[in-house]
Amino acid sequence: MPGTNLTREEAQQRAKLLTVDSYEIDLDLSGAQGEGGTYRSVTTVRFDSAETGAESFIDLVAPAVHEVTLNGDSLDPAEVFKDSRIALPGILEGRNILRVVADCAYTNTGEGLHRFVDPVDQQAYLYTQFEVPDARRVFASFEQPDLKATFQFTVKAPTGWTVISNSPTPEPKDDIWVFEPTPRISTYITALILGPYHSVHSVYEKDGQSVPLGIYCRPSLAEFLDSDAIFEVTRQGFEWFQEKFDYAYPFKKYDQLFVPEFNAGAMENAGAVTIRDQYVFRSKVTDAAYEVRAATILHELAHMWFGDLVTMEWWNDLWLNESFATYAEAACQAYAPQSRWPHSWTTFANSMKTWAYRQDQLPSTHPIMAEINDLDDVLVNFDGITYAKGASVLKQLVAYVGEDEFFQGVQAYFKRHAFGNTRLSDLLGALEETSGRDLKTWSKAWLETAGINVLRPEIETDADGVITAFAIRQEAPALPAGAKGESTLRPHRIAVGLYDLDDSSGKLLRDDENGRIELDVDGELTAVPELVGRRRPAVILLNDDDLSYAKVRLDEQSLAFVTEHLGDFEASLPRALCWASAWDMTRDAELATRDYLSLVLSGIGKESDIGVVQSLHRQVKLAIELYADPTAREALLTRWTDATLAHLKSAAGGSDHQLAWARAFAATARTPEQLDLLEGLLDGRETIEGLAVDTELRWAFVQQLAAVGRFDEAEIAGEYERDRTAAGERHAASARSARPTEEAKSEAWASVVESDKLPNAVQEAVIGGFVQTGQRELLAPYTDKYFAAVKDVWDSRSHEMAQQIVVGLYPSVQVSEETLRKTDEWLASAEPGPALRRLISESRAGVERALRAQAADAAATSR
Repeated sequence: MPGTNLTREEAQQRAKLLTVDSYEIDLDLSGAQGEGGTYRSVTTVRFDSAETGAESFIDLVAPAVHEVTLNGDSLDPAEVFKDSRIALPGILEGRNILRVVADCAYTNTGEGLHRFVDPVDQQAYLYTQFEVPDARRVFASFEQPDLKATFQFTVKAPTGWTVISNSPTPEPKDDIWVFEPTPRISTYITALILGPYHSVHSVYEKDGQSVPLGIYCRPSLAEFLDSDAIFEVTRQGFEWFQEKFDYAYPFKKYDQLFVPEFNAGAMENAGAVTIRDQYVFRSKVTDAAYEVRAATILHELAHMWFGDLVTMEWWNDLWLNESFATYAEAACQAYAPQSRWPHSWTTFANSMKTWAYRQDQLPSTHPIMAEINDLDDVLVNFDGITYAKGASVLKQLVAYVGEDEFFQGVQAYFKRHAFGNTRLSDLLGALEETSGRDLKTWSKAWLETAGINVLRPEIETDADGVITAFAIRQEAPALPAGAKGESTLRPHRIAVGLYDLDDSSGKLLRDDENGRIELDVDGELTAVPELVGRRRPAVILLNDDDLSYAKVRLDEQSLAFVTEHLGDFEASLPRALCWASAWDMTRDAELATRDYLSLVLSGIGKESDIGVVQSLHRQVKLAIELYADPTAREALLTRWTDATLAHLKSAAGGSDHQLAWARAFAATARTPEQLDLLEGLLDGRETIEGLAVDTELRWAFVQQLAAVGRFDEAEIAGEYERDRTAAGERHAASARSARPTEEAKSEAWASVVESDKLPNAVQEAVIGGFVQTGQRELLAPYTDKYFAAVKDVWDSRSHEMAQQIVVGLYPSVQVSEETLRKTDEWLASAEPGPALRRLISESRAGVERALRAQAADAAATSR
């Protein structure tokens, strides 16, 4: 029984048989403002069959099917509709018309047609989210990316609402909106967004081209919508991508819709991008948040070409879709004229690379080009390999073939395959043509193998400090137990940076002419004769400029110097690379948590990049709470929290750094004096010059006060009355579940695990509050409850909702051999499917890693 799954083999067979021409989709959403429930969906599909008399099926997830008509013949829904499929019996003709009338369901899970009621105006707001296989929740569809077609939507909506889709928005007649057919696109990038949305409009114009631009959000967020800044980033993307891709934007308009309770960051629906509305900032945020939002905007815009215009044939090339967009977003920010964030490769190294390194050391690591046998495989494949490692390897590929040659190949690829479907070989073939490089060996080494390499310098010097021998050793650590594939040595294109402390400025600098050597590293040991005979600098940094994807280690002398001077690098990227190396060493139990804390405290005060500062805040907190020797944890927390308060008080008033330190202080404040300060800042008895305790910062304080037992239900309710919004509802739910009482934990657990009524965003908030590292004893009984319930949750909930619970409620804070034993016993007895097994195994690996790190930290204590 297929259930809601679809195998690759089934998709290939269907693609050989069918050619889909068009969909006409008629939806009656006039009752959407009411209680929700179901709505009428009528789908007419025109398609060809390569074989007369063949049979096939179309996909549909719906509570009820009323009519199925194939080429004028009525089929009995009770006979043909089963397991999310409508069977098309062996009566297919060369040309076919299928009509399906069904009742489809609104959701509150962020999948299919999501319905949300804004507590501010009590109005409903709807949007679709179809990737990977959820267009079939709204209309009958051949749900696979290579069966492209045109889509023509007709929607009946409540009076006064706006309806947005992939095609330009028409004038409604009698509340019915009839859209023009789209170009040929895949089912998963079609979209509908409707409700009484607020909108702002503009246009992108250049050389006779005119593309209407729209930005939408709920009216309750309109006062916070900085549309000028969003349009500015969008235009920057249009300008840069069209030049680099040499292909005009392929759709008739470009709308960006900030929608509520969105599971991902955004979705690349053709011409109608949906974005989580947390990116409409209600309170002061740091520049790092604006940079992340801009990256998201550019990522989705890049998808209009790579993903929407040219689409993968099957989901094993999902990585290429996402990796290309991730690389393109960073490259655009780094290189586009007048970019506000030309340091984006620093952010890339600090965030994307660290995500990739973390994912690549889990038992679920896999080759970038993963084997996707069915939809269940792809649903858990939106991971750090697919996005971050893939983008890192694309950056390496650009260095390998040359930037100009890379984009010339991309241009040929778009022209050759516009509105079609491709495989990886199509792109590599185009790049081989423009670069002259044979990419088959490169592809095999980088895309078809798993795991990460480690690069270490091997240096010999004479008594005068002159280098007499220099080589780079490449290691291929064994893959984690259970991982697919084999570790391998790979070809790397890297730079070696030579840094010395400048006496006049006090900065660590790289000589413009002689301080950088770029070379190919291949095999176990690569000699670098160019450095022989040169005086040894203070710091030798492998993979300078972050060209390749590899973990990098500093030699002993460089590490000692960096420990004292990390904050003195003049450029942000080498600082980020050294910070990342230190964090990776901490996670790998090569650097004790207490030593990592000392390193951070010695250098963070000189760190100007606010995104790096905020990452260090998160990493230090995680290291102390999970990686530190438990007997030393309290002392390390005290040392860290005292430092956060000192930095908060010394930071420039109103600065990004002040705000970041305020949040870092609130996250670990726990002494009576520290908690008194939080309460005083909330009620105005205490002030810190320049610090505005606005709505979001208030909730950060409330969250911690609730977690330590200072705020009860009445006080949380009072905060919610101040902020009676969707965001306020989430924050209040999180604060309630964070309270350190058996009653609070029991209520939170029941609302998530024993009931399925919570919307996706509220469920996520409850889980986030429930898990508090300082409440290990209180949470201990929930380990057994988790394993008793998790399989039923997985089997009975939608994918997004189940994954939130499986990952979020795993007992990660119970770092013990007992947790590992209980996990192993459950894995052995419960016989979970591959997707659930993967998620549990990833969480187990986190506990195992924490145990190793705790042992290393304890050993450092005894030295």
